[in-house]
Amino acid sequence: PAADAPVALEVEGLRALGDRGTLALHDLSLSVRAGEILGVAGVSGNGQRELVEALVGQRPRLAGRVRVMGTPYRASRAENRELKVRSLPEEPLRNACVGDLSVAENMALRDFDRPPLAAGGLLRFSRWRARAREWIAEYGVKTQGEGAPIRSLSGGNVQRAVLARELAGDINVLIAANPVFGLDFAAVAEIHARIVQVREKGGAVLLVSEDLDELLELSDRIVVMSEGRVVHETAAAGAERHVIGAHMGGGH
Repeated sequence: PAADAPVALEVEGLRALGDRGTLALHDLSLSVRAGEILGVAGVSGNGQRELVEALVGQRPRLAGRVRVMGTPYRASRAENRELKVRSLPEEPLRNACVGDLSVAENMALRDFDRPPLAAGGLLRFSRWRARAREWIAEYGVKTQGEGAPIRSLSGGNVQRAVLARELAGDINVLIAANPVFGLDFAAVAEIHARIVQVREKGGAVLLVSEDLDELLELSDRIVVMSEGRVVHETAAAGAERHVIGAHMGGGH
């Protein structure tokens, strides 16, 4: 990314509790520029999940500030739309979908109440279904049809359906957490290509992954999280695996 590219996502002094009520994020700060993929490395359980949840509005923030395009960001639905923030969470069926709703309904969760999917206070279900059919074709989602419950799809196809929804339109910030975990080789290549496309169109991507190969392949810059803090930062191009590994293991 250009050194003078605007900071699209800025996290400053973020604190959040973990599930056990102890501090999981200790004054964590990071920033991602437009047109950059920032990879977040770390051994599982060092605050990555809490970071993502605090950013996307699934976990309360105790302290700190988050800005998107210079504007305070609390992860409300209205802010997501206005500031063009999207997310590919871990376990998409649990975190990004309603299992019993159809593929078409899940694809409409972001904008079901906006034109052209709604008009004059009325939801236009035929539009939902027509767009879902387009996305199913474009993303190669294997499903019995747009009316099938999304829980009937395989993991890779759930992720493709979520991708179609999250990557539609312009994106300022994409937050992705282990986006290809457990998926087959073809799905991995396709999803990686779509994430890189977001960067190429000028979006900022925060890519949290436990797979160092994935981070080294896709990221422009990598930070390492350990015990809820950023403990190391490096350009991905010159990154040395053993150095990153040492920081991941807590040997600073």
